[in-house]
Amino acid sequence: MHLDAERLVDSSRMWMAAAFAAFADGPPSEGMAVHHAGVATEHLLKAYLVSLHPVLIVDGNHFSSLLYATGHGDHLQVQGSQTRTIQLGEAYDRVEKILKGKIPAKPRQGRPWPIADARNGVAHGGYHDPAEAHKVFTSCIKVIDPLLVELEVGPGYWGEHKGLHDELLIEGVEAARVLLEQKLARARRVFAERYGHIDEGSRKLVLTTVAQVVTPMYLRNGSDYSASVVCPACSSQGSLIGLDYVDKERWVVVMTPLFFECFVCELRLETSELGLLPSSLAGDVDLDISPEEYYSNFEPDEDDELDSDEAGDDGEQDYSARLLAYRKRM
Repeated sequence: MHLDAERLVDSSRMWMAAAFAAFADGPPSEGMAVHHAGVATEHLLKAYLVSLHPVLIVDGNHFSSLLYATGHGDHLQVQGSQTRTIQLGEAYDRVEKILKGKIPAKPRQGRPWPIADARNGVAHGGYHDPAEAHKVFTSCIKVIDPLLVELEVGPGYWGEHKGLHDELLIEGVEAARVLLEQKLARARRVFAERYGHIDEGSRKLVLTTVAQVVTPMYLRNGSDYSASVVCPACSSQGSLIGLDYVDKERWVVVMTPLFFECFVCELRLETSELGLLPSSLAGDVDLDISPEEYYSNFEPDEDDELDSDEAGDDGEQDYSARLLAYRKRM
């Protein structure tokens, strides 16, 4: 019999993984995301009911399905694909009555219900409300988490998207934090698809080669320098790129990050996102270059030629004045 709780849990996990993958890809894929999240929720609701008895998810008005669910389908030669089961709303009603408040109350008839509205809208009309995408996922999570406890499944259900799951549950979570988790989830998926099949030893060699080959020299905002840091998504070496300058008090070359880019997993984070990471990448970074080497990339500005008044007693130009006579190559 295919009406099996374990099979339905696996199906729910598969649909939710696909939902989060689409959600991580951003607005163009959100329709697929909310649809798949709704299906995942329905399958887990049914998994719980089937764990009590398979008959609890079949259409009570369809006799052949009742026979099949009770293990007597051979009387009418009923095939599993012919059974009729209840829809999301009815499955929710039945579970809500059994668990008595352990899952959020279903909205009254006629009131908006993000889980069903989004799934049905995409399935039957190819439309969902973009403003409701986060709410759909939050609603699904609040239903699924207590069901996982009842089914003794555990948080491994969420897989690599546990971080995004946690962010969505934070009340009043900023959109920027959710977007960050979406980017990280997508990057982890890209990494797994590209390199997950390679054994660890060979993978390190491949990633080192990739990082060396594809990391470019940046010439943005007059900056020739970037800092190599560990990627927060795949732990490979990525690049922080920003504005550099000389800290005259410490006499070191420093860079203020503007964005991060990893060419292994395709993660790119903007300035506003760098500080949201658990290990912030927003702080200034000391570059491994001497101020003397740094200033060797400067050229005299014809408008700032030094005159004799800027020279010291020994006839040498004052160093700070000399720096003002130089500018970056563009």
